[in-house]
Amino acid sequence: MRRLYFAAGMLCVGLGAIGAVLPLLPTVPFLLLAVFCFARSNPEWEQKILDHPTWGPQIADWRERKAISRRAKVGALVTLFAGIAFTWATLGFPWVWISVGVTIVVGGWIVTRAE
Repeated sequence: MRRLYFAAGMLCVGLGAIGAVLPLLPTVPFLLLAVFCFARSNPEWEQKILDHPTWGPQIADWRERKAISRRAKVGALVTLFAGIAFTWATLGFPWVWISVGVTIVVGGWIVTRAE
């Protein structure tokens, strides 16, 4: 079972790394999953993520208080709106409404989290 958790953790770290450079793929949710998996398979890797200067504090805030910093909220919302603009520019109507719907649901959830 530990190997399965470790493999899932590595997959999540990889997806989080891709999300760090692609605007529509989130980073922190994948790192949260990675920390969860590494806590059950390899505590050293869990600690490496928690000690990371950029991502560690965000993960600690979520673990301790279920909170998202204001800076992270703004970044997420800017990215969501960029996704709407990208969808509108490339696919147009009616496909842009999918991005609008996702932004309303996900953005609304993000905004309502504690800071």
